[in-house]
Parts: sequence; structure tokens; C-alpha cells
Amino acid sequence: MADPMTPAQWREALRAEGAPFTELEGWTSRGRDQATGKVFGPVNGVLNHHTAGRDSLALIAYWGQGAAVPAPLAHALLPKDGRLVLIADGRANHAGLAAKNSFDAIVAEKPIPRPSKASGTVDGNDRLYGLEVENLGNGTDAYSCAQYDTWVRFNAALCRHHDWGAGSCAGHLETSVEGKPDPRGPVEGYGRRGRFTFTMGQLRADVNERLAHAPSWNPPTAEETDMPDYLNLGLARGYRLAPGSWDDVEFTTEWTDEADGHPAGSANFVTGPAGFTGSLALRLERLPVGEVVQVRMTEYDAAGTLKHNHPPHEVIGTRGGTYSHVPLTKRIGPGRVMRVRVLNQAGEDVEVASAVLTAWVWAG
Repeated sequence: MADPMTPAQWREALRAEGAPFTELEGWTSRGRDQATGKVFGPVNGVLNHHTAGRDSLALIAYWGQGAAVPAPLAHALLPKDGRLVLIADGRANHAGLAAKNSFDAIVAEKPIPRPSKASGTVDGNDRLYGLEVENLGNGTDAYSCAQYDTWVRFNAALCRHHDWGAGSCAGHLETSVEGKPDPRGPVEGYGRRGRFTFTMGQLRADVNERLAHAPSWNPPTAEETDMPDYLNLGLARGYRLAPGSWDDVEFTTEWTDEADGHPAGSANFVTGPAGFTGSLALRLERLPVGEVVQVRMTEYDAAGTLKHNHPPHEVIGTRGGTYSHVPLTKRIGPGRVMRVRVLNQAGEDVEVASAVLTAWVWAG
């Protein structure tokens, strides 16, 4: 529960999130508060709609749906070009009656159940921001890439301002006791994703991803991520590995044309969010036949605190030196780094003669 944003806060939140917008003349004083005697707010979430028509600005801002449902019909309109139009700062006729069971789930940021009129109703116009997204709503008219990108940014901007999670974002179909179907339809694409069918679950996932980054973050595009980065790291010289404790492999040589952000002498070979696949070629000397050196990947946070150990791989000593290729295929989240660690389980020192790590890394 929070106070509605002021016009200055609207502008600040949208600009920070990179959501393009224009301001309809008079929007800062437009609303149904005075006409109804009901003050907009406190607010608990964002309700998303499709317009079921084209060129809907006049309808939503001025005409409304007749005397029964006067304008404004939303706080903002999102046309196909992806540039928001701010329409009203006060109470808007967009939500109607919201099922109480659905509304309570939005407030608690829990999975939204099927709206039940039997649970009671809440006047959603009092408590929810409303966004109208231009689309015919016929199931075939597609939301443009620019439109969907701004759609995600709009919801994230409001959630970030109020310190809400993506669970505070809902669709009219999730709250309506009248069987409203919106929003629906295909989306031309978003970030690396090609054409897909709109769902509120996907919108919330995309909003949640934005909220995990700084407001200035942009989703990676297919062009930016078609070719992964290549890592080829190794040791300048071998070293002794004493028995009995886990030890980080310090990669001291970068065998690629570009260092790719990997500092020489660092144990952190990849930084999240990222996915990677590759292998570690390991050569050990003086490992007795049948004795074991374990190898594992371990995740740390930015402060160097151990967060997660992945299952170990066993390298077993053989005559004439021991060679092994350890597979490295994982994904790590934001703020995590990955290291390779080794544990000598033999009763004497072992020499790590060489360790060469090669991997393809997909950031994001």
C-alpha cells in the first residue's frame, strides 16, 4: 500500500527506467476524484489492459464509454510505436470491480487465483494504476517489439518506485468478475526472444528480470549474443598441491587476443549472469596410482563469500603422469563468480603441472 506517484515522480521513474513517454496536455490534473468524491489511492499494483481498438487516445482521455463509464479510462496509453502517453494522474475508470481474492493476491504478491465474485469485490479504480496497450485484442494483432519493451519498463518503473515486486503487476483478465479477456495476443519479440504469445506470467518474469538489474539496464539482443565470448586460460608454471584442503586454481595466463575482463592471476574465471560450456585439461605429476584429486566448480559472491559447491569430479592417479578433461557446463546468476578448486586426497604433495581452461561464455 502506497501513496500514488506525483507527476514529478512519474517522470523521474519512467526516465530512469528508459521508458519513452509524452505528456498529454492537462494530464497532471485529470482524474475522476472530484466527480466521484473518491480519492485515488492508496495504490497496491498495476493493472494491464489492451485497448481492443486503434487510435484510442481520444476515447481513453476524453470520450470514455458514455455516461456510464466516463473518461479517463487509464493513467497511460501505450501505442504501437512504444512511446507512452501520460493521460491522467488521478482516479481512472479502467479496472471496475476486482475480485477480492485476486486483489488480495496482488497485495500479497502471491500467485493470482481465478477471480471469484463470491469472494467479494474491491473497486480497482481506487487502488490500481491502469495501462492501456494498443491492440485489437483479436488474438492475431501483434504487439510490436518497441511496444512490449516499454510495457515491461513501465511496469518495472512503478514497481521499483514503490519497492514492489513483479507480483504487483496483473492483467484485467486476472481480476475481472465480468470475464474480461485482456490483455492477450502475440508479441513480435523482446530482447533475444523471437515471436511469442503474451501471458501475464511472461510479463511478470520480464519485469522481475528488469528489477534484478539497475534501471538503466537493457535486455541483450540477439545480435549482441549470437557469438559467445571465448576463454582460454592457463598456468604460467606448475605448482605443488599439498594434501587435505581445497585450493583455488589461479589462472595466470590469458591465451586469447582479448582478455575479456579476466584479470591475470585471478581464480574467478567467469562472472554472472552468464552461462558457459567448456572443459579443464588437467595434468598432474606425482599423484600415486589409485590416489585421487577432486576437482569442482564453486560459486562465490562479489565479496568473496562461498555460496554454492557443485558436485566434484575425481581424477585418479595413473602410471607415468595423470591426465584428465573435466567438463565445465553451468549457469550462474547476477553477482556471482565461478572458480575451479582442487583437493588433494593423497597423503603427499602432488604437482599441478598444467591446467588449461577453455570455455564459451554467454553473458546475460
